[in-house]
Amino acid sequence: MALISRRRFTRGALALAAVPALARAADARPQRPLFIDSDTASDDAVALMLAFAEPGIDIVGISTVAGNVPLDSATQTALYVRELCRSKAPIHVGADRPLTRDLETAQDVHGKDGMGDVGLPIGGRKADSEDAVGALIEAAHRHAGKLELVTLGPLTNIAIALRRAPEIAKLIKSCTVMGGVSDYVGNITPVSEFNIWVDPEAAEITLRSGLPIEMVGWDISRKYAVIDDSDAASLRAIGTERAKVAVDCQKVLRAFNERVSGLKGFDLPDPIAMAVALRPSIGTKRRQDHASILGGEGPTRGMVMFDESPIGPKGAKIDVVEEASRDGFMAMLREALSR
Repeated sequence: MALISRRRFTRGALALAAVPALARAADARPQRPLFIDSDTASDDAVALMLAFAEPGIDIVGISTVAGNVPLDSATQTALYVRELCRSKAPIHVGADRPLTRDLETAQDVHGKDGMGDVGLPIGGRKADSEDAVGALIEAAHRHAGKLELVTLGPLTNIAIALRRAPEIAKLIKSCTVMGGVSDYVGNITPVSEFNIWVDPEAAEITLRSGLPIEMVGWDISRKYAVIDDSDAASLRAIGTERAKVAVDCQKVLRAFNERVSGLKGFDLPDPIAMAVALRPSIGTKRRQDHASILGGEGPTRGMVMFDESPIGPKGAKIDVVEEASRDGFMAMLREALSR
């Protein structure tokens, strides 16, 4: 009996010893390098929470840009969310204004502090560097052919990087752009979306650079990522600090939508774009199209114009997400906020 027991113990010990070895092997699998560019306000904050929570992702850099809010506010909010999510991803300060225009923010949509003006402890933190453009260029070279880029705000930093180092367009594996609308129904003019409208010149440079772009427009948020009051209560009831912040910081946006947009709740354009970037299957229908950006002023400023002509279409070839899985997005959101 002693011999049989010893054999059993030996086999069990070997099995137990294999568990940490398997775990180490799983940990050793290569992670996907991700670089995020953000004009961090309330919806960007939730998008960052999704990225920080996603397994298999190595956030190699986050750059901030003026857009929803002035640059310092965007930077401080990104730093606050990083701390909330216990991440060490480096944060770099970027452009404080569009390439050729005055900055026009969306503080009437997101609050003066960009986070719903609910008294969150935003401020007093220090970024890792003041060179967002240099950080992106360095990351593109260091992770050549593997780097995934997600943009959540105006494309000013990206355009400056492409002007300084045009070769990075071929080094970046993918670029998911939260911007534009695929159905020509805008949120800042009748046909334009805010991120592109803020700096249309930067958007045109980015589109024509040769970057492999996938556009996730505001129409995807409007159709698949509106959080009504019942959804919001359910998410907040998760009870984590992340869940509470993610819902509470939408206070001004919720009121804006009720007063102006007509949406029943608050919508999450940056988070659903991030979800599609991290889990491409959440984008359930795509098309390839040719796109260009209209500049100037008036209602067509910042419009993403698609050319579907079968004969010599004009514009840059991009992928456009037309439909997404709400169930997949909501499941991912709940998962991230439960951390």
